[in-house]
Amino acid sequence: MDNDPKHTSKSTIEDLKRKHIIMTSMFYSASILYIYAFYSVETGTLPSDEAQMLTVMSQQVDDIWNTILIGIPIKNNPDNNTYGICNLQPNPKLNASEAKITGQVLFRQPYPNGKLEAHFNVEGFPLNHSESTRAVHIHNFGDLSNGCDSTGGHYNPFSVNHPQHPGDFGNFIVQDGKIQQRLTHLHATLFGPYSVFGKSIVVHKMADDLGKGDNQASLENGNAGTRLACCVIGSSSKTSWDKFTTSTKDS
Repeated sequence: MDNDPKHTSKSTIEDLKRKHIIMTSMFYSASILYIYAFYSVETGTLPSDEAQMLTVMSQQVDDIWNTILIGIPIKNNPDNNTYGICNLQPNPKLNASEAKITGQVLFRQPYPNGKLEAHFNVEGFPLNHSESTRAVHIHNFGDLSNGCDSTGGHYNPFSVNHPQHPGDFGNFIVQDGKIQQRLTHLHATLFGPYSVFGKSIVVHKMADDLGKGDNQASLENGNAGTRLACCVIGSSSKTSWDKFTTSTKDS
């Protein structure tokens, strides 16, 4: 047996390089298949057998992205749903006079082809601002090191204008100091390369102008103003979903 530490170290490095090349090639190929399958099936350009085969392949690619790259156990609930939660905290960079917003945003999505559903339970708004409108969006980074300012801009993986970003949830009406609302059939997803796990949610002080303002900021963030509260989206369980969604109304 060769016990030369230099030889052992060199062999280890070469082995790691080979594994890196194999993994890189696998994910590159899988990504191509995912994109090919998605657009071919959506446009109806494949025979049904091939379309079904590629749909299955795209689901398997989602499995790889979620379990290996993102580390999310997609089948950890017996009801075949994947759950997420975001626990809102006030932006520590704000003046003391600003509202202290807290609450939860919860997500549920049936695996592998279901649409995302979200429940918003947000509180802390001034009671004298009842019926006011506030914007809520998904932002690019799950980084709260500088309060909500370090979450970056809107999550925009397809480089489109606001309000077409997958996390542009629109406006919410405050009633009795709270937002309690449910949204369904959302464009954001918990699965695959565009998963919002690890992204952030930001509650803004103003309403979203929905891209109708006469400036560039309108097409980037809807001129929604100060970031009042934020959180990072993480994986969750059905228990949390059931606990926090009982009093949320549909929208």
